[in-house]
Amino acid sequence: MTDSPQQRPVREYPLAEPGAGPYGIAAPTDGSLWVTLVHQGQVAHREPNGSVTLHPLDSSVCGPSVITVGPDRAAWFTRARDHRIGRITSDGKTDSFALPTADSGPFGITTGPDEALWFTEMNADRIGRITTAGEVTEFPLPTQGGFPTFITSGPDGALYFTLNQANAIGRITTDGNVDLHPLPTAGAGPVGITKGSDDALWFVEITAGQIGRLTPDGEVREFPLPRRDARPHAITADPEGGCWFTEWGANRIGHITPEGDISLFDLPTPASEPHGITLAPDGTVWTALEIGTVASLRP
Repeated sequence: MTDSPQQRPVREYPLAEPGAGPYGIAAPTDGSLWVTLVHQGQVAHREPNGSVTLHPLDSSVCGPSVITVGPDRAAWFTRARDHRIGRITSDGKTDSFALPTADSGPFGITTGPDEALWFTEMNADRIGRITTAGEVTEFPLPTQGGFPTFITSGPDGALYFTLNQANAIGRITTDGNVDLHPLPTAGAGPVGITKGSDDALWFVEITAGQIGRLTPDGEVREFPLPRRDARPHAITADPEGGCWFTEWGANRIGHITPEGDISLFDLPTPASEPHGITLAPDGTVWTALEIGTVASLRP
């Protein structure tokens, strides 16, 4: 483990005006990017040639957050501030779906094994499910103030999610049965989570400055980062068994191997606030920078 950044170049590209707040990012198979602009109530679509179209939503203060590509090839995203789930197609058509629970604070979202979208409700201690037709079901969690954040499909037909304030990783089956896996480090603050190509769940601990790994049978390992104040935020898997992650507090992109070896890559602009991260089909790593840009790294 080293704190010396690698020299592989990270390139940065304009996306929106300063203050727009690029946050979540997703890479469809066509080589484009979907990016949420959390401070402006917009979704940006970046074409493979670099051209960008901004799609205003029906509320400028809805807080579009995490975004994913759904089973219907549209992009689905959470609207954390007006408690709705959004959908946008490649031609810019948008829809939104209100949630049954008031002040639910939806945040993480992923496609489930049942071809529905599953999401977390930060403020309501619930996991939600929405079909592509807009039918919503909510499942209560056995926590109070657990603050569920990111969510991902697991290797076992269930979904896994982080409980930022309950210091645990949760597992929910498609019929709503929930189990919790406590973390060894107190107050670790798990946030981003992804299914690794090794069929384990990899997650970041924003408060503890660690990367975690959970096997489906409940075994947890934790890997400290060189800077414990790096505040890792989001994580995505690569095909070789490792993962890429953002260091919001250290202004870097990181990579961890299955054995726990860590490499770090500085971002070009200081204090760029990296948040969401995704791996494009061509192997390029992309991250959304809150300053108004996206950055790419070709491994």
